[in-house]
Amino acid sequence: MKATEQLKEEHKAIKEMLRVLDVVCQRLESGEEVSAGHLETIVKFLHLFADKCHHGKEEDVLFPMMEQAGIPKEGGPIGVMLIEHDTGRDYIRGLSDGVTRCKGGERTASAQIIENARSYTVLLTQHIDKEDNILYPMGDSHLSARKDQELLEEFEKVERDRIGPGGHEELHKLLHDLAKIYLQ
Repeated sequence: MKATEQLKEEHKAIKEMLRVLDVVCQRLESGEEVSAGHLETIVKFLHLFADKCHHGKEEDVLFPMMEQAGIPKEGGPIGVMLIEHDTGRDYIRGLSDGVTRCKGGERTASAQIIENARSYTVLLTQHIDKEDNILYPMGDSHLSARKDQELLEEFEKVERDRIGPGGHEELHKLLHDLAKIYLQ
């Protein structure tokens, strides 16, 4: 498996969580109760899996290697992706704050959750499309098979360091459990 294929597989899991988040938003918009624990799990997954692990692989390993291969960061696609990662982190902070307020009993917190969740979903859906269809193929065309193998080895280190042994599997289980509840 190529390194970018691994990242695309992670994108599938992230997009599934975004579908869960969409259903959660629909329920909140219709005035239904949503488990605070489920909201916390969604935030945990997006923070750990999407940001710390997946974006960490890109920012700490893939993007620098692509730069070394001649793909520009500033004014290029890598720079755009980095800006979008930062914007996504802002939405996750807003979502997390809304969940904390919701747990504290604040009725208006659901509006903050919905606003940040919807904005994050739009951003990440477009972001993933750009990576899958533009940036990753660009990287594949510039990186040798040896560099690709280095990427895969470094990805393993990022995963181990960021979310720990078994963390990837645990986060996939959380996703699976929420998908059974919200996407069936």
